[in-house]
Amino acid sequence: MMKPDSGVVFLPCGDIGATTRFYHGTLGLEIAEIQGDSVVIFDTGCGYWGFCRYADGRAPLSGPQGVCLSINLESEQAVADAYARLKDRCAVHRPPGRHPTLPVYSFFLLDPDGYLVEFQKTGRG
Repeated sequence: MMKPDSGVVFLPCGDIGATTRFYHGTLGLEIAEIQGDSVVIFDTGCGYWGFCRYADGRAPLSGPQGVCLSINLESEQAVADAYARLKDRCAVHRPPGRHPTLPVYSFFLLDPDGYLVEFQKTGRG
């Protein structure tokens, strides 16, 4: 069986500069790689998110039926601390709370393209 070393999810974005300022400058994710002026890849600590300004002009996969990017934290306190640090620096979609049917405590932000970015602690393990 194949054993991958890591994975990258590539997503379309509208403005590489705004995306870089959000994910690196505001959220603090490390930049793993920059490819020219149209691709930036961020290290989440357990995988990679790549954002591309595609030449064909494809739109971001955001909005109510779009992509949610989730960062798992070690505790509910870490989620609360992240919210306190970020709430005045980002567009908040939903403040911290418990999911009504799943063992998840989380909050949601919106990135410059409208992607939902979730910070969560799951009840597993």
